[in-house]
Amino acid sequence: MWKGERDMNNQDVIYSINGPVVTVKNSDTFSMQEMVYVGHARLMSEVISISKEKTVIQVYESTTGLRPGEPVYPTGQPISVTLGPGILRNIFDGVERPLEEIAKESGAFIPTGSHVEPLDTQKLWDVTLCVKEGDQVEGGDVYATVPETDLITHKCMVPPYVKGTIKEVKENGQYRINDTVVVLTLEDGTDLNLTLCQKWAIKQPRPVKKRLPISMPLVTGQRVIDTLFPIAKGGTAAIPGGFGTGKTMTQHQLAKWCDADIIVYVGCGERGNEMTQVLEEFRELIDPKSNKPLVDRTVLIANTSNMPVAAREASIYTGVTLAEYYRDMGYHVAIMADSTSRWAEALREISGRLEEMPAEEGFPAYLPSRLSQFYERAGYMENLNDTKGSVSIIGAVSPQGSDFSEPVTQNTKRFVRTFWALDKALAYARHYFAINWNQSYSEYIPDLERWYSKNVGPKFMQDRQALSSILAEENKLQEIVQLMGSDVLPDDQKLTMEIARVVRVGYLQQNAFHKDDTYVPLEKQLKMMEVIVYLYKKCQEVVMDGKPIRQLIETGIFDDVVKIKYDVPNDHLELFDDYYKKIDAVCASID
Repeated sequence: MWKGERDMNNQDVIYSINGPVVTVKNSDTFSMQEMVYVGHARLMSEVISISKEKTVIQVYESTTGLRPGEPVYPTGQPISVTLGPGILRNIFDGVERPLEEIAKESGAFIPTGSHVEPLDTQKLWDVTLCVKEGDQVEGGDVYATVPETDLITHKCMVPPYVKGTIKEVKENGQYRINDTVVVLTLEDGTDLNLTLCQKWAIKQPRPVKKRLPISMPLVTGQRVIDTLFPIAKGGTAAIPGGFGTGKTMTQHQLAKWCDADIIVYVGCGERGNEMTQVLEEFRELIDPKSNKPLVDRTVLIANTSNMPVAAREASIYTGVTLAEYYRDMGYHVAIMADSTSRWAEALREISGRLEEMPAEEGFPAYLPSRLSQFYERAGYMENLNDTKGSVSIIGAVSPQGSDFSEPVTQNTKRFVRTFWALDKALAYARHYFAINWNQSYSEYIPDLERWYSKNVGPKFMQDRQALSSILAEENKLQEIVQLMGSDVLPDDQKLTMEIARVVRVGYLQQNAFHKDDTYVPLEKQLKMMEVIVYLYKKCQEVVMDGKPIRQLIETGIFDDVVKIKYDVPNDHLELFDDYYKKIDAVCASID
């Protein structure tokens, strides 16, 4: 211990430095998960282990140039984020530092010890007060509204666990986020000034009144997801896949088209050029529901692979805390985490530096509990203010060598109810989405069946089951085909293989660059399924009459049905009627 300097300054000092891990000897100053500032540069850090002999701190910034003997400053507070107007449209790093503001001051790279306010403290917001003097309020109650963007109204809420009487209310007008707009007298008689913002610890879930049962899907407009493997609002999904299988692009498409009110996109340990592409794309995209820029309802958290490894863990919790905050206002929020494998690798690196006993493949033994803490913060909730909102979590997983038996994928499967397994062979064959229908599953189907029947049609689930059965039968027949060729199959099994091709190419495969195929409403999805099921039924009658399948194939009817997705625009669903007539005419013409 650097006793001389410690005694002289009467403060805790660095004893050792191991990458992002710093230790302090013989100190009783700190508490677990407390935010501290390390060194003369005041690097943001968090206490992760305490014993009588030493305190272990992980630093969320680069420790290059840090030296033993430099001071460590306690704050008495956990790692927290600032919640208020200005979050949307913004780009933050893993600990909610605004990257655009830092870029203006310091260029492309974040300097160590950078202390920039997360939200713009000088911007004036149009504030409408929702309370009056004498009102009784408690945690979650809305006391002011702010038009944050053209699409989202920001609701300033009384912090949880606070209760009291309104003592003073300012006039409606323009205020900065730190200006007091309401004075609240608490039950103990003290006054609390309410501004437009509040702080919240990122590792503490925000409280709710109760968790509601899952009942409605997160509609994405992507057929393979909405039909075969749906995710619910408030649900969890994993997208595992090897390099180049389309995890990031799948999340981009869901972020663009899913019917969530707000998107939180967390790039955790991803390549810098990928994150740059995401940022540029989101700025150019137009929200299809409002014709406003999509970025008006999006917040981006960028923690690229060259940023300090410890901050990856914080980025996941920062993202889900922002999502919970907007959920508390009554919004439906979707959070895209890309990718949780990079986050798990950060846990492994920190664990190794702490010399903890490794578990499978070197990951720490607490990997499952950390994953569950993250995914369990999803849900469809009744908030403290009696509104209803949801947080849906879609996490990408990057198993090395596409090995789904590795620990991160296997542990993630334990905590998510939708599993979209990306297939390298499908990706290389340009089948988009490359979701393998034999390895993927969704456990939400029983919960969503009533919603689909009521809002889309009673036949939706029946047709979905018919398509699933066709694909399952094809999977069995493929083994015979690979051994002996398709010629050995009887005509009824050849028909199954042909219809399965129609399902795979005409229904499951989607073109993100086609104006009518990039997003497909549920009504069109149902009508497409009905045509395919009708084709199968009529062709079965032809084959059962002893007529050769070859004649049906030569008519080109199967290829015509494959092209329905392009030939029937989303706003002219009446054209589907023509296909029933065409199928009837073709089947009747077979001798």
